[in-house]
Amino acid sequence: LKILSTCSSIDFQGNNFKALVYEFMANGSLEKWLHPDAVDQEESRNLKLIQRLNIAVDIALALDYLHSGSDLTIVHGDMKPSNVLLDDEMTAHVGDFGLAKVISSISSDFTYHHQSNSVAIKGTIGYVAPEYGMGDMVAIQGDVYSYGILLLEMFTGKKTS
Repeated sequence: LKILSTCSSIDFQGNNFKALVYEFMANGSLEKWLHPDAVDQEESRNLKLIQRLNIAVDIALALDYLHSGSDLTIVHGDMKPSNVLLDDEMTAHVGDFGLAKVISSISSDFTYHHQSNSVAIKGTIGYVAPEYGMGDMVAIQGDVYSYGILLLEMFTGKKTS
């Protein structure tokens, strides 16, 4: 997602307030398209196969950039449909980097980072790689696992259990 602006201020209670202002994504999250809520949706949302394929490619390109597109390797850590946002042309943008980790400069095909807290699973159950639950290291392979689960959901229409 493109950052348009930043804000740093004091809120009404005297606490520090910081915000990032992102580009507006007119079509909301992929989650809303895959699993529309009848109460919130005026009309049924259906994605055609070609749209699903294009979204899958957009996400793959975003992950490839995070993992190998610069001198830094970034693990997203929470890849799921609600963190994929769709613009007015249905181009997918990966958002929510709250659990992301910069793990190192690119030095090998298998780049890892030890979790700071191995007790709590970081990520969303159903999308997070199972080895993270055993306190394993954060790695780009975890994002690839989550992407695979996301693809299954996109093409079967079934939510993770």
